[in-house]
Amino acid sequence: MTIAVVDYGMGNLRSVSKALEHVAGGVPVVVTADPVVVAAAERVVFPGQGAMPDCMRELEARGLKPAVLAAAREKPFLGICIGLQMLFERSEEGDVPGLGVFAGRVRRFPDERMVDADGQRLKVPHMGWNGVQQATHPKTHPLWDGIADGARFYFVHSYFVEPADERLVQGVCAYGLPFTCAVARDNIFAMQFHPEKSARDGLRLLKNFVAWQP
Repeated sequence: MTIAVVDYGMGNLRSVSKALEHVAGGVPVVVTADPVVVAAAERVVFPGQGAMPDCMRELEARGLKPAVLAAAREKPFLGICIGLQMLFERSEEGDVPGLGVFAGRVRRFPDERMVDADGQRLKVPHMGWNGVQQATHPKTHPLWDGIADGARFYFVHSYFVEPADERLVQGVCAYGLPFTCAVARDNIFAMQFHPEKSARDGLRLLKNFVAWQP
């Protein structure tokens, strides 16, 4: 088995690949911009960092879009940060279309909601540790195995996804307003937070992905 980490010219590639190597039990982890390698891999990880317009432009320019779409249809697929947002139909960031794997949009945190319970202003981007409430419909997702409900993960983002289908939602976080921070369907699991920066629970989620048989 090979795990491909998609290199589209941006993203937190080294820390993602090193975290995967740490939990993969000897399974090869390959960072690649080659669509052929992505197509041949048994599992695919799309890491995120940067802006949605840049992400979509580079996917096209590098010829990676068909391979990423095929992976999202056919094999265990993990999306991180931008790797979550790009799965939806459209983003307010640059008003660009995504891959349209899921119905819904990507929204910027609204200024008028960026206050905490004490009335203090919240900064955008949302940056730091925050608790994640896991969905339990129809049961807890296998990638949450061994991770306590409410566990804290590390976030860096100004935009969040708004799925059209609530059945996609696998995790919710609160920052001024409750927002979807993890989604799943069939062979896809994607999250807004960065498991590679989220200590023990982040590593556990990555380990669960390596063993996951959707």
